[in-house]
Amino acid sequence: MILSTKGRYGLKAAFELSKNYGLGPVSLKKVSEKYGISESYLEQLFAKLKKGGYIDTVRGPQGGYLLAKKPEEITVGMILRTLEGGITTSDCVNKEVCSRESVCATRVIFEKIEKSINDVIDNITLADMYEEQKNILTEEKNE
Repeated sequence: MILSTKGRYGLKAAFELSKNYGLGPVSLKKVSEKYGISESYLEQLFAKLKKGGYIDTVRGPQGGYLLAKKPEEITVGMILRTLEGGITTSDCVNKEVCSRESVCATRVIFEKIEKSINDVIDNITLADMYEEQKNILTEEKNE
């Protein structure tokens, strides 16, 4: 399974908003420049995240985007599912797609892999990502 640019870029953008949580809106231009993502593509991603209830917009000269919830309340899984749809490893875990599901040993393996992935992404919040980033920067500084 490979995440599309929607999931990868959207998670980076949401992470950027989480770093600025409580400090006011973040401009599209700032996120675009920091991560090298076009503003028009970010607008599409933010529209989906806004529709999902994860970000809000602030209009005006000092406007931009901000998280609609606390970073502790938004998981990586929420962001990825909003942007990517379902997270799946193989079509064979979908019983409607595979007619051999009752006799297929690989389906069980793919289900376990998918469950593991979902368990991980559903237990990492944007706040956790921020803490991890701080740890990485501290370790880098100490080297």
